[in-house]
Amino acid sequence: MCGVGDVARYVLLPGDPGRVERIASFLDEPRKVAQHRGFVTYTGKVDDIDVSVCSTGIGCPSAAIAVEELSRVGGETFIRVGTTGAIQPDIEVGEIVVPTAAVRANGASRAFLPVEYPAVADFHVVFCLIEASKKVNRKVHLGVVLSSDAFYGDKEAMLRLGRAKALSVEMECSVLFILAELKGLRAGAVLAVDGNLAKGAIKGEFEPGEKTGELDERVQGAIDDEIRMSLEAVKLLEAFTPSSRAYSRSEVQPSQPPRPKPLQ
Repeated sequence: MCGVGDVARYVLLPGDPGRVERIASFLDEPRKVAQHRGFVTYTGKVDDIDVSVCSTGIGCPSAAIAVEELSRVGGETFIRVGTTGAIQPDIEVGEIVVPTAAVRANGASRAFLPVEYPAVADFHVVFCLIEASKKVNRKVHLGVVLSSDAFYGDKEAMLRLGRAKALSVEMECSVLFILAELKGLRAGAVLAVDGNLAKGAIKGEFEPGEKTGELDERVQGAIDDEIRMSLEAVKLLEAFTPSSRAYSRSEVQPSQPPRPKPLQ
């Protein structure tokens, strides 16, 4: 189990435990600090900034457990580094989505706040991910994603949200954004597209030996690039963020608009 000192302020969150070591290979001095019930955790450095990586498993319930426990031992900024299925016909397999918010089509996030409360990514994390995409020469799709409990859910319901301009479907962002909001933390996500429901390309449905879905070479390249993006975003966030305490939106003071001139 992780304790205080094992986990950095910046934490990258893949769903797949098997992807943790892959992300850790991009870090300097990576070391495994915990492995328990599918939650695998490594900590290392990027440009002398401490960064941790922890798997969240599948879906919002296990992601919520990871964020709750990681935040208790030092995690303050969380970036989900995952995959997603597009529900827009113009988004291609192997491209990258940066969510600004998530539709809360899941049960776990409702245990924390009513469904009417929006699940919104932290602006600073989103901004830094966009800036990081330029460094790795990657176009990104920016917008709302659908967080669903059902991997093999109602395709028509998902596409209906696509007609409302949701970009893609995944399984963890909404509870990550909600918990960050409640706890005064920061959270964002970067997602590699591994299928497209609008085109009938459903991940998980392929013949043995066929390289589709996450096994597609385009997706594998996107996963490497989203890892690079997340680490570049950490560098940018570190430059903007005080190192001694968690982020709080209450510290951001909006600029005052100019006073209108009196009518003559």
